[in-house]
Amino acid sequence: MSSHTRSTFSAPLNLRLALGIPLTIAALLLLIEPTRLDFALANLMYTPGVGFVGRHSAFLEDILHDRAKQAVIIFGVLSIVGFIGSFFVPRLKPLKRELGFLVLAMGLSTAFVTPMKAVTAVQCPWSLSQFGGQETYSPLLSHRPATDKPGRCWPGGHAAAGFTLFALYFVWRDRRPRLAKAGFIFALTLGTVFSISRMLQGAHFFSHNLWTAVFCWLICLGSYYAVLYRPERVAQRNAIAAQ
Repeated sequence: MSSHTRSTFSAPLNLRLALGIPLTIAALLLLIEPTRLDFALANLMYTPGVGFVGRHSAFLEDILHDRAKQAVIIFGVLSIVGFIGSFFVPRLKPLKRELGFLVLAMGLSTAFVTPMKAVTAVQCPWSLSQFGGQETYSPLLSHRPATDKPGRCWPGGHAAAGFTLFALYFVWRDRRPRLAKAGFIFALTLGTVFSISRMLQGAHFFSHNLWTAVFCWLICLGSYYAVLYRPERVAQRNAIAAQ
């Protein structure tokens, strides 16, 4: 099989793992409300009378939140510029589908957050009475208590800025498998760091960010399946036909 064929078509995708694992996590989160775990972890990061340990941390707010998010936004903008350029620049034309996938996957992985925050109205830990706030806690699927300040904390927005880079795994999956694994580890690590930083500030519970990781992975997987996925068996059939 030619190198061109190998770079164009994909190895078969194991949906039992790629789709089964995140759906299983989502099902468990729905069936077993992780309230105890969320509060246990939040209590580790909270000091009564003082607040969350990272609530006023300049490093967490300025560097790990603002500057880090700006870096991901810049990467997204560069992807858009590269995709537009792929219609005109000869060197970028072979990467048109990959760049288009990046724009689609990253765009959807971040765009879904704000509408879902508004619909679910889940309170942040720092707003709850258990952690020095005024609001009443309610599980994800429960009725929200009446309040003048609806929550905007589910799913985790900053975590999405890291987990959206799951797209790197899929964009390299067919051409550079080792680099794809590195991209997956990088996205998982960055999303986890962003998640922990916001938990330290009291902005999110653990489950908020876990939901974000599930959503971002599924969005990137669906975008990959729609735009880039070309099973190996199709490549083999085409190679036989060419011969």
